[in-house]
Amino acid sequence: MSQTIESQDLTTYLEQAVGREPKLQAAAGVLRAIAVGAIELSALIGLGRLQGQFGASRNSTNTDGDVQKVLDVVANDIFVEALKRAPVAAVVSEELNAPLVLDPEGPLVVAMDPLDGSSNVDANVSIGTIFSVLPAFPEAGDAEAPFLQPGRRQIAGGFVIYGPQTSLVFTWGGEPTLIFILDRPAGRFIQTKLPPSIPKDQAEYAINASNARHWDVPVQAFINDCQQGADGPLKRNYNMRWTGSLVADAYRILLRGGVFLYPDDRRAGYKDGRLRLLYEAIPVALIIERAGGLASNGIDPILDIVPKAIHARVPLVFGSSSLVELVARYHDDPQFTAEHAPLFGNRGLLRL
Repeated sequence: MSQTIESQDLTTYLEQAVGREPKLQAAAGVLRAIAVGAIELSALIGLGRLQGQFGASRNSTNTDGDVQKVLDVVANDIFVEALKRAPVAAVVSEELNAPLVLDPEGPLVVAMDPLDGSSNVDANVSIGTIFSVLPAFPEAGDAEAPFLQPGRRQIAGGFVIYGPQTSLVFTWGGEPTLIFILDRPAGRFIQTKLPPSIPKDQAEYAINASNARHWDVPVQAFINDCQQGADGPLKRNYNMRWTGSLVADAYRILLRGGVFLYPDDRRAGYKDGRLRLLYEAIPVALIIERAGGLASNGIDPILDIVPKAIHARVPLVFGSSSLVELVARYHDDPQFTAEHAPLFGNRGLLRL
């Protein structure tokens, strides 16, 4: 017999929410469609290599120039088909070069990364689906216009993480961040007891340390101070956590705090960061803020940034509020950076 924390499933929750706030009807339809697609995709991922070489590369690249995996395209097709049954005017995806029009009269548009972290699928590492729901502008006459809005205008934002559990994480309307876990035998998402609340502070950070030599001075200084631990200026010992999967790191921070950094750096193609603003950073930022955390590009709140293009990139820092604010201080105040990074001067890294 399957065990659940609460008996309320996603369908019941959405029906009750729409009963209280009818204007959420369209968004509820989108969330139901995403849940349907996620259940189908979860079953395929759960089979692993029994289903075939989904982690194999195709002879094609996506909009970001990354080599597509078989499962990237399968996931995109699953969600597009599911969203055709929802009130969605158009869809933007990492796997699509331009917006795909579904229902020109639909009141909403959806931006998504159908399968974030697909390179990890064969290694059995948690991967996910990330989505953002925005109001449509049918009168604009430009399919891209509704997507080029700041993240604070999102009707809903969320992600699905496919791991030991398949969890649907989202926030919509004025609601806090919610988590629904897939009851696999029943084929439905069940709500967990309490909305997550990110601790204001936590001694954990997540970053790809192999790129340290490419980072700009503020990020180098912050990570250097974390590595010095209790002997350094931050006066505490830090642990590093890095999975190489955005949704996995976001889910961990959502439940226990810490800070995630994917900064811009000096490598070719990384000067504006690597993550996509519209369908990765913006929905994750909304989830984190609604759970009591913060998200920025290192300085400015992610949710205040207006995308200049549907596939625009951005640096991303999110997590416990005190840590995100601390990272901003390293960026904003050169004196603060210098005071907290004496070893850089000793090593000669910042001196010509």
